[in-house]
Amino acid sequence: MGKGKGKKDIIRLERESVIAVIKPRLIMTLTNLIEQSSDRTEFLKLCKRVEYTIRAWYLLQFEDLMQLYSLFDPVHGAQRLEQQKLDDEEIDVLEQNFLMYLFQVMEKSNFKIANNEEIEVAASGQYLLRLPIVVDESKLDNRLLKKYFEGHPTEDIPDFADKYVIFRRGIGLDKTTGWFFMEKVDIIIARFWKYLLQITKLDKFFKKPTPKKRDSESHTDEDDFFVERIRLENMELSVQTLLLKNTIQEPTFERIIVVYRQATTDEDGSERGIHIKHFKNIPMADLEIVLPEKKNPGLTPMDWLSFIGSAVVGLVAVITSIETTKVDLWVMFAILSTVIGYCAKTYFRLLFFSSSCLSILVLREIDERSVFHYRE
Repeated sequence: MGKGKGKKDIIRLERESVIAVIKPRLIMTLTNLIEQSSDRTEFLKLCKRVEYTIRAWYLLQFEDLMQLYSLFDPVHGAQRLEQQKLDDEEIDVLEQNFLMYLFQVMEKSNFKIANNEEIEVAASGQYLLRLPIVVDESKLDNRLLKKYFEGHPTEDIPDFADKYVIFRRGIGLDKTTGWFFMEKVDIIIARFWKYLLQITKLDKFFKKPTPKKRDSESHTDEDDFFVERIRLENMELSVQTLLLKNTIQEPTFERIIVVYRQATTDEDGSERGIHIKHFKNIPMADLEIVLPEKKNPGLTPMDWLSFIGSAVVGLVAVITSIETTKVDLWVMFAILSTVIGYCAKTYFRLLFFSSSCLSILVLREIDERSVFHYRE
């Protein structure tokens, strides 16, 4: 097992405002506290009435919500809007009403909007996802959610809230044991690259702002709790440890719902579809996997090593052929074309492999295209 390197990576998390408990167990526990059998019967009737009242409220809200969402469904919504023959102002009112109902249901269902601090904490580490992922903001609409938050001021919303919103609920813990050979090689290469930058004094040009950590030194709430992150980045890695199994650990968001709208691409019309995606058990450090409209991921350090290695081998072959044979421009052109073509093939093959891995991870984690979940 890998040894820890330096201090433990401890993050502070906000405790959930609800206590997860099975409903029948709660009812039976409270019922057993009542002495008279007649009172227990009346109490059970009261519990049923409360349950039916809550179910009726959610049912009404859900029907209104789904009726509105049918107009903004990314697949069939445009056709239904055309059938209704509504003008732009009426559609604007309907979509704002839909968002109002949606945010109310999310609040009643104990979902919270992920804020900047939570996003920074999540992005400060890596877990299983090791592809550099960036959102293509040019493909996202920035008017729908901006208009909603202007009419419904909300505290502590993230900087990207005008383009997409991430709701989260529930905190879990994920542990994974494996060899992580490629991941370890990537980290060793990254550390070596960082060392080269330090000794050449070039690291100051590549420094990134350090995210704020929610640790014990910051303002602590009594309801907060602490979770340890066990990551490969904090372990001492060497050639010997490449062949050892390691266990890594990361807190997870049990439920995540992402809401966004794609940018308008048709000059003759405007995009009205609202996308709602639901994810389960997403590690905080892999939160990038739920981001909408992701750009094709870049290359990892191991990919760059393979690419540069191919280029070096090709250049060595060219130089060797020049020294051993009589220089011929056509031969030189053929050799250089072969080397450049091979390097391009290697680069795009690695890029395609990274995109394929990202697609597999997304399909593995996504639950449904459009879904609403409620907690009673």
